[in-house]
Amino acid sequence: MKPRSYGPFDWSPIARRPKFAWPNGKRVALWLIPNIEFFALDEQIPAAAGGGGKAPDVPNWAVRDYGNRIGVFRMMEVMDRYNVRGTVALNSDLCRFHPEIIEECMARKWELMGHNESNTRRLNDAKPGEEAGIVHRTVEAITKASGVKPKGWLGSGLQETWDTLDHLADAGLEYVADWVNDDQPVVMTLDDGRKLMSIPYSYELNDKPAFEKKNRTAEEFDTMIRRQFDVLYRESETQARVMAIALHPYITGVPHRIGALDSALEYICKHDDVWLATGAEIAAAGREVLCK
Repeated sequence: MKPRSYGPFDWSPIARRPKFAWPNGKRVALWLIPNIEFFALDEQIPAAAGGGGKAPDVPNWAVRDYGNRIGVFRMMEVMDRYNVRGTVALNSDLCRFHPEIIEECMARKWELMGHNESNTRRLNDAKPGEEAGIVHRTVEAITKASGVKPKGWLGSGLQETWDTLDHLADAGLEYVADWVNDDQPVVMTLDDGRKLMSIPYSYELNDKPAFEKKNRTAEEFDTMIRRQFDVLYRESETQARVMAIALHPYITGVPHRIGALDSALEYICKHDDVWLATGAEIAAAGREVLCK
């Protein structure tokens, strides 16, 4: 994508859009995104990710390792209770270091989307000419480990360069979740006419900024999720909506916070017309409506 003042899509005020509906008349598409990440002990954890100290940064590394050893399985137990499949934002190095997590995800029919190779390396920090290799190696590693080629991408830190979307399309990916600017899918048109779907992720209903930057309590995070759902559910009487909940096993997967996820999912899943979807399902439904 060439540098530009506005994104690779038309500006579209939701008050003037044609009616949008999900399959089978569902109103709100709920997708949960567990960010299952790998931080290398011998690399510096980026300051933007909560690190910044010299390697080995034992305290910051260890709490993240807790998420992969224990927290993710605690989250799986809760999500299983409500038949919610995760769409994993997956660092592909995890396939090499923790293949058991991949096995558990696939047993639950969770979706895996690319999330860089490691969370200690972001696309906008890559050396010139290296970004395409990161994208392709990530896709190849996840495909080999899971037997399923990823369809979606979430960049580590949601970071991109001007070339990222082209690299994603080159790798055969169909959607991206970095652009948190809508409550519905959006068609992105690249300079050469190729199209990617942008589907709504969330920086608000995201446990990392909620707990680490805004100092929310577990009870407040539960309330945030419920209030977001109530508004989107009401608005979806006329326009279908997407509701994303972004989670990190080392944050939500600790004992004193896991109850917030359990409580919020119990509340949401009691409502009719909620579509428990994956990112790929949302992207496909959006493409069917918007690309006719």
